[in-house]
Amino acid sequence: MSNDPLLQPYQLKHLTLRNRIIMTSHEPAYPEDGMPKGRYRAYHVERAKGGVAMTMTAGSAAVSKDSPPVFNNLLVHKDEVVPWIQQLTDAVHEEGAAIMIQLTHLGRRTRWDKGDWLPVVSPSHHREAAHRAFPKKIEDWDIERIIKDYADAAERMKAGGMDGIELQAYGHLMDQFWSPLTNELDSPYGGSLDNRLRFTFDVLTEMRKRVGPDFIIGMRYTADEMLAGGLSKEEGLEISRKLEASGMVDFLNVIRGHIDSDPGLTDVIPIQGMANNPHLDFAGEIRAATSLPVFHAAKIPDVATARYAVDSGKVDLVGMTRAHMTDPHIVQKIIEKREEEIRPCVGANYCLDRIYQGGMAFCIHNPSTGREETLPHQITLADTKKKVVIVGAGPAGLEAARVAGERGHDVVVFEVADKPGGQILLTSQSERRKEMISIIDWRMAQCERLNVRFRFNTWAEADTIAEEAPDVVVIATGGLPHTEVLAKGNEHVISAWDIISGDVKPGKNVLIFDDAGDHSGLQAAEIIAKSGARTEIMTPDRSFAPEVMAMNLVPYMRTLQSLDTQFTVTYRLHAVEKQDTDSEGNTLKAFIGSDYGGVAEEKAFDQVIVNHGIIPLDDLYFELKPDSSNQGELSHEQLINGKPQTVVRNPEGRYQLFRIGDAVASRNTHAAILDALRLMKDI
Repeated sequence: MSNDPLLQPYQLKHLTLRNRIIMTSHEPAYPEDGMPKGRYRAYHVERAKGGVAMTMTAGSAAVSKDSPPVFNNLLVHKDEVVPWIQQLTDAVHEEGAAIMIQLTHLGRRTRWDKGDWLPVVSPSHHREAAHRAFPKKIEDWDIERIIKDYADAAERMKAGGMDGIELQAYGHLMDQFWSPLTNELDSPYGGSLDNRLRFTFDVLTEMRKRVGPDFIIGMRYTADEMLAGGLSKEEGLEISRKLEASGMVDFLNVIRGHIDSDPGLTDVIPIQGMANNPHLDFAGEIRAATSLPVFHAAKIPDVATARYAVDSGKVDLVGMTRAHMTDPHIVQKIIEKREEEIRPCVGANYCLDRIYQGGMAFCIHNPSTGREETLPHQITLADTKKKVVIVGAGPAGLEAARVAGERGHDVVVFEVADKPGGQILLTSQSERRKEMISIIDWRMAQCERLNVRFRFNTWAEADTIAEEAPDVVVIATGGLPHTEVLAKGNEHVISAWDIISGDVKPGKNVLIFDDAGDHSGLQAAEIIAKSGARTEIMTPDRSFAPEVMAMNLVPYMRTLQSLDTQFTVTYRLHAVEKQDTDSEGNTLKAFIGSDYGGVAEEKAFDQVIVNHGIIPLDDLYFELKPDSSNQGELSHEQLINGKPQTVVRNPEGRYQLFRIGDAVASRNTHAAILDALRLMKDI
């Protein structure tokens, strides 16, 4: 028996959990037609195989038709969900893990133009900033109907084999009743705290009638909204004690904060560059104030922090949810004393930000997550050992090297720089994104374990590669900033990379023309604004930095707004001219227009930056192409269906040739790593 606090079993009512690590409820947006079908099931089963004690599904499953899904939620108001739930629970149980589901009514945290186009309901007419719907003020018959919906859904979940249910009360209808900021009802559901809690206890009472006293029901709730006029910490403690005293709640899953806006959501679920485990001590206070089991998750990305959370008595079960999206086998690696091999969560929040833009949750550097049906988390040995040459040691090249090494191939990597990292080496220089370097560090450690050879400070040429007598050549050379996008004056502009790298110092009056909308533009803007320069960020788009996405945008905006940065949307930089220095030291004239027409302006700056993605470094690829057997062709059909590449265009060719990542086209880190994994797993 291990004495590791994380590996101790835990008794939750009648349910014995095999350790103390759980995945808290979350919605990866994998349902199909509102049902947890193949993709959804495979995702949770993989984590169960990896040893997690309990996986909690849905964040959250909708109990009513007027709680339409805004991030592809499960629809548990439908009877047809039961057999799908049964398949899911059976599959997870077979792997030794427990499984629960979170139920909710979104209240105002949705939109009226989704689902059946029913009015959004809430205990007031106050709109939620994030989803923008003005709600109908809830009526008595709405309350009666929704209480019944909750009970019906609970009955379905018990019939489907769930080990328990968690009710969601942060940002959703339940705590919209709780908070004075969102409850303007009269008695019996408005006014005093007891009245504001009445809806919750009515739901619990009706659910208990349906599922009985033994079925596990818990609550994930905010115990401090951290908003002026909202639920205070003192009220949160009182609510915690009232939930315990009711005898109807079996565990508390503690949240601190509010999620009605992007900044609020980001403080509840911190991203990279923000402090780890910011609410853990608060969860410990709740645990000390009640005798109920307490769960908690909020940026607990590493085993050491999780171990401390349990060992110190702050929580009974610790949630490592995003960490398990990155590596589903954390517990197994702890058991096998292979903690150093755990793929680290870097807090990039690509997973959550994608959900809130209508996409599926994907991990920035584990492309198998959410694709378990087609992409393996564990790579198998190849039947035939090959010589693989990879050019470029950025994220794409390192992933290609790692996977080829796992396949048992003889792998050598050429890199012109003196260290690995590519664009991530650049982006991680920023304090905001320094955690990104773990994407590189982890792959380098894996490559070392797999005896991958590296030749740094080496400019790979056709002769260099020919000397290796390769069977497969993979070009992962990335690209360089594309700044030649103006009608005139391209020679007078610099790139965002020039600023981030420190190769060029910020000016005093700077224009950043950003139509890529990615992190590079904002990282450069932060450096410039912090230098004391007057900073303007201009985009021709109608939305600002769309590729950065909502939660990642929050820390940038907090910094840039505090430094009086100017944000200009729907304007396009057309040209730049050198001019005589004006009285303020400006030497560049910017000619500005708009895609909407009718605009022709001139403004003066002393520095102009263009952020327009990158141009692939592909000269070597085209030089090697004639001597390759496939002439560089990639069968999309074979790639998508997980089959080896068999294209032959030149029977006399000496090797297969492929290119991946930004050496193909300007995309992002996830795309680069996905390219590498799905190609190399079949080489």
